[in-house]
Amino acid sequence: MMRTLNLYLFTGILFLLFSCTQSHVKRSETDAVSFRAPAYPLITVDPYTSAWSETDTLFNSPVKHWTGKIHSLIGAIRVDGKVYRFMGRENIPLKTLVPMANEEAWKGRYTTKTPEKNWETSGFNDHSWERGKAAFGTSGMKAIGTEWNTKEIWVRREFSTPKTAADANLYLIYSHDDDFQLYLNGKEIVNTGHSAKNDVVLKIDPKLLNKDGKNILAGHCTNTGGLAYVDFGLYTDGDQKEVFAGTATQNSVSLSATQTHYSFTAGPVNLDIQFVAPLLPNDLDLLSRPIDYINYQVTSNDRAKHNVQLYFEITPQWAVNDVSQEVQVSKGETGNIEYVKAGTTEQPILEKKGDNVRIDWGYVYLAAGKSENSSVALGNYFDTKTAFAENGKVPSGPNELTAKMTRSMPAMACVENLGQVSQKTSDGYVMIGYNDIESIQYFGTNLKAWWTHKGTITFDDALQSAEKEHDSVIERCEQFDNKLRKETLAAGGKKYADLCVLAYRQSIAAHKLVKDPNGNILFLSKENFSNGSIGTVDVTYPSAPLFLYYNPELLKGMLNPIFYYSESGKWTKPFAAHDVGTYPKANGQTYGGDMPVEECGNMIILTTAIARMEGNAGYAAKHWKVLTIWANYLLANGLDPENQLCTDDFAGHFAHNTNLSIKAIMGIEGYGKLAEMLGKTDIAQKYTSAAKEMAQRWQTMANDGDHYRLTFDKPGTWSQKYNLVWDKLLEFNIFPREVAKKEIAYYLTKQNQYGLPLDNRKTYTKADWIVWTATLADNQADFEQFIDRLHRFVTETPDRVPMTDWYETTNAKQVGFQARSVVGGYFIKMLEKEPPK
Repeated sequence: MMRTLNLYLFTGILFLLFSCTQSHVKRSETDAVSFRAPAYPLITVDPYTSAWSETDTLFNSPVKHWTGKIHSLIGAIRVDGKVYRFMGRENIPLKTLVPMANEEAWKGRYTTKTPEKNWETSGFNDHSWERGKAAFGTSGMKAIGTEWNTKEIWVRREFSTPKTAADANLYLIYSHDDDFQLYLNGKEIVNTGHSAKNDVVLKIDPKLLNKDGKNILAGHCTNTGGLAYVDFGLYTDGDQKEVFAGTATQNSVSLSATQTHYSFTAGPVNLDIQFVAPLLPNDLDLLSRPIDYINYQVTSNDRAKHNVQLYFEITPQWAVNDVSQEVQVSKGETGNIEYVKAGTTEQPILEKKGDNVRIDWGYVYLAAGKSENSSVALGNYFDTKTAFAENGKVPSGPNELTAKMTRSMPAMACVENLGQVSQKTSDGYVMIGYNDIESIQYFGTNLKAWWTHKGTITFDDALQSAEKEHDSVIERCEQFDNKLRKETLAAGGKKYADLCVLAYRQSIAAHKLVKDPNGNILFLSKENFSNGSIGTVDVTYPSAPLFLYYNPELLKGMLNPIFYYSESGKWTKPFAAHDVGTYPKANGQTYGGDMPVEECGNMIILTTAIARMEGNAGYAAKHWKVLTIWANYLLANGLDPENQLCTDDFAGHFAHNTNLSIKAIMGIEGYGKLAEMLGKTDIAQKYTSAAKEMAQRWQTMANDGDHYRLTFDKPGTWSQKYNLVWDKLLEFNIFPREVAKKEIAYYLTKQNQYGLPLDNRKTYTKADWIVWTATLADNQADFEQFIDRLHRFVTETPDRVPMTDWYETTNAKQVGFQARSVVGGYFIKMLEKEPPK
């Protein structure tokens, strides 16, 4: 899906909570595996509580939200008075040289008409361009000085060479929505491709500046849809030095489905850390409960005893959309827990919607069980660390403060004094949680998260349950992780199992689980870095295999909003809607184009898949009227689709799409199977016969010798026919097996270094569709030929972001999208076997 990016929506009340305790945490027995991930999942709750490490070593960069914004999470261990940082990195304020718009509404020249050549160079005459204040973008974005609503804008900013030390570092910071190129004195230094991000920090060569006189920063931005934004500035290193400059030695990092494991050496002690997201698919209360664990174990490695303290820290960055927002931070306690909490003073609950946006309501909490060995504190970002480094404690600080993080960053810290650590393990855990108060706006009604049971369970209740159940939850996660690893290994081999392990948390955490006003399950996806849509059908479709295999109720929760939208009369078109809004507001479709054949086919196929997994068509029976409307639409329009979008809409509109035609045929046959399961014999015969006849015609129309075409009317073309996989998995068998065999043989001749292109038009691909296409293969060797190259992409891509699904097969570079739920589609190979009991 090609969507616009709003990198500032982080909704729900981010209630990030640590609870330091030492209650018998055993070393993990999960069968974790080591491989280089594009980014490592740390905290994965939902689209707004989602923190990742984007470097191979946990302490080499700040912890970030999936959108790339820093969500500071710092860990340090003090051993015999010496401090070793093991997690995150201090965010040292940079010194402004050429300010961005949130600091100063700088002026520049701009045009929305294609300029003459050399527009990016210092010698270009831009006097005919308009003059305006930054930032440039659509109303509602931060610090807008000049509204920009056209498709493209070109901006030139002139500045004098700033005075800096001879050895000073130079950093460019830029924000863009969407595709962006930036030049410094005529040299391209940024070319983002299909993405939108905010406050990206890029170290650049100071030699690019003219030694004397004027310089030009020149940017070009293309708005691919939705919001638009351009801002940029130059910075250098600040005067502050890191407090936790020394680091531990990371020995390993490994992954399992619900856990990320790190192992460190900190001088004479060993430290093991596990991030645990208890996303167990058959326990919806637990899956929805917004609390993750960080377990730790410390042991001496030299047979001597050592005095040890552990430090964990968060900041109010977790509770804002932008650090320029004012926050209130305070200390408090409840029951046997003491905490520090922070949130914006404004508290605009569920007001923002979009993609590149984070939450700016609710409160982030740092909490610890009351104990003489643990303490929590609120204080200055650097003073708190300095106190820990000097004496292993944190100052109590004030009980309350109001701050702007751009002026002074508060620290919210928890210290656990482990005392004398020997060869006997000293252990404990930290809990990170999120209470979003109001999660989703659903056709005008605000809905709370599933775990609240419509508000009858408080976050204090959930916290106490998480603490009480810690040991049993960890044991259940270990059992699930080991089972998933064993099953995926058996189904597709080691590299396939690696992909599934990495995809698991990413896919689930791109959803929010709630109940509608009538108590029906809603499992609503967010189109991360795509366009921010909520409940998108053609995101549900590729995501579905994970949920089909582990719990079809979750897939029903993904389909229910679309069924309701049509059945309520709010959506009146004779085909399924594309989405139900822009996250977190599910008030009706906001995407600008329809995908009639795509979405009808998706809804019917997935309803059929649910019936197969459950062994009955009861769910289909509840929605039979609208399923019939959609099936008839496919019957009339599906064989040779007219000019329209499909799920691969980033490739644009085109007609006579052979893969889309297959989807229509699968949908018609699926409807026939559902009718048969419901005892509607005449209807079943009519639609099954129609599907078979269409499949026969398709083979003639699409035939191109040794393969089948991209479009019926263009010989010499080809495409992945990933929709054909349902003919195999749902046992329709309306296409001869020779069709898939011919396609697989042809695809094997078209692979590039990092995988199979989507079709003949471009060298980019979609990772999820590669796995679907590979599943068409009738032998393991062919399957693994596709998976091996996808695995190579994942482990070699230069883009360190939560796994993208849209990338270049020639160089492994991200084209667009990241952290999306569609990687749940990797589990489609598992549908060849029975679901777990």
